[in-house]
Amino acid sequence: MPFTFVCIDHVQLAMPPGQESRAVAFYRDVLGMEHVPKPEPLASRGGAWFRAGAVAVHLGAEHDFRPARKAHPGLVVKGINDIAAALEAAGHAVRWSDELPEVRRFHTDDPFGNRIEIIDGG
Repeated sequence: MPFTFVCIDHVQLAMPPGQESRAVAFYRDVLGMEHVPKPEPLASRGGAWFRAGAVAVHLGAEHDFRPARKAHPGLVVKGINDIAAALEAAGHAVRWSDELPEVRRFHTDDPFGNRIEIIDGG
């Protein structure tokens, strides 16, 4: 092949319009991601962008919003027990999975019901 994939620049999820403060409360305040201002003309569409190191999550506002229950980002973290504790302390369910015995991971949902997978990165 004459091309090579390098990385994923970001993952886009959806959220209901006008719920940016709830996105910030989860992605910034619970997960510790930086809230990155959306550039114009994208900012006028609503939604919110977040980044932590090489990981970027963009939330776009959708009028006919439906949460992603099956499709999801898989975020690799160091300190999986700490992020699980932070989620639980903030009232978010942590569902540990043993379906892949060689991978320590769990699922949670953002405040809009989008499924998020957290994978132990050591």
